[in-house]
Amino acid sequence: MTPARLDTVATLRAAGCVYAEIEAQLLSDAFAGAELDAMVARRAAGIPLEQLLGWAEFCGLRILVAPGVFVPRRRTELLVREAAARRPRKVVDICCGSGAVGAALVHRLADLDLCSADIDPVAVLCARRNIEPLGGQVYEGDLYSALPQHLRGIVDVVVANAPYVPTDAIGSMPPEARDHEPLVALDGGADGLDVHRRIAVDAREWLSDGGSVLVETSVRQAERTAAIFADAGLDPTVIHSEDLDGTVVVGAFRSGAVLPTENTPT
Repeated sequence: MTPARLDTVATLRAAGCVYAEIEAQLLSDAFAGAELDAMVARRAAGIPLEQLLGWAEFCGLRILVAPGVFVPRRRTELLVREAAARRPRKVVDICCGSGAVGAALVHRLADLDLCSADIDPVAVLCARRNIEPLGGQVYEGDLYSALPQHLRGIVDVVVANAPYVPTDAIGSMPPEARDHEPLVALDGGADGLDVHRRIAVDAREWLSDGGSVLVETSVRQAERTAAIFADAGLDPTVIHSEDLDGTVVVGAFRSGAVLPTENTPT
């Protein structure tokens, strides 16, 4: 390792970068000279590495990212894995962010009809760069309201890496997230589950018979998310991966299912 590389590693390590050697290599591969020095300084100041590089590794792909866009996490690969296992033909990815989940599904599933949506215009622009070259469509809007009406009742899988961090917990997140990613992609309300409730309550209108909605959540919130799905008439299953440290709740829809009432146990 050259003296310059050693200096870069030392700077990143002093700034708290856990994988300083790897980050130094990636930055050195992408930049040189004064530009490299500037990028190392920005990384040491807390700018996410992926936003500096312009891409994030996800499911073996390079997903384009941009400043102000949520950076895909490795744990979200569980969401992709579980969605792909259902072999869907029509998928809707709401709260799509950079479009990472949809892009990964297109690469795993032949002839996939993908529709993605996000409320954040910056994320929509980024998602279009990742999704539209693959044949998918990206819309701007709030959850299902962004979707074309012809999709009602024919979607095989709805996937959502929706915000699920409780509002009071935002301040304890790593600075890379709380200071450089959009609040709308992080803040899930008082208990972190506000968006999950909205996804669940309208899912039946969009899913085909036998279709499923899959959302990422945390281990401690999973049972509450499952209960939300059950209350919306979906049959819930909680799936956890130790190797990815990821948790997904699946809600399966059957057209003959009866919505729970106050007197019906869920």
